[in-house]
Amino acid sequence: MSPRAFSAAALAATAALSLLLTACGSDGEDGDTKPDDKIQGADKPKESPSPTAEEAADRPEIKLPEDVRVVADWSETGKPAEDAILRDTEQRIAAIEMALAEQDPTHAAFRFYSEGEAAAATEEYVKAYVDEEARLTGTIRLYEPTVTIRDDGTATLVYCEDQSKAFDKYLKTGEVNKTPVTKNSYFSHGATLRKDEQGTWVTMTDVTTQGASSCQP
Repeated sequence: MSPRAFSAAALAATAALSLLLTACGSDGEDGDTKPDDKIQGADKPKESPSPTAEEAADRPEIKLPEDVRVVADWSETGKPAEDAILRDTEQRIAAIEMALAEQDPTHAAFRFYSEGEAAAATEEYVKAYVDEEARLTGTIRLYEPTVTIRDDGTATLVYCEDQSKAFDKYLKTGEVNKTPVTKNSYFSHGATLRKDEQGTWVTMTDVTTQGASSCQP
């Protein structure tokens, strides 16, 4: 069973846990393949953003393989709390990619930015790839964020993810499973976060919709 097929099975098994989907490319349901266009914002990737000295105290260092990039295609809002949420979410996505690359379903980096359902679902997701001895290769683009800070101090973050340039890579052979780009290459995320004692915005849940109309190019 390929990582692509296994990922689809893993999604069904972990949907109730609000899995952060990073099942790359497309499942090939439709044939509306789009041109191999350059990803907007990829020229200046923010592949593990540099936190401020205050923020960096106990944060894990994110190191990705040379063939993996996480691009946050959004600008600072000028509002400290909202900008911190965006930075920590970007770091979380990069940490998940590092867990895939290092084949570690319980990697401390993604657990630093996740808890509860989000952490459990991510562990299952990474394990699915580890079982297949595979990871992702290519570029993941995050875009169109909307942050809402609630009266109780928690926050919601809705954003899009473009995986049209990300594919499964088999570690034993180096083979890359390049799937066609379809509407299912694009995802919407609806995450809930809280600020922990260290000042980190931790993701508690992340409900993801594959092929979301709001995230189509």
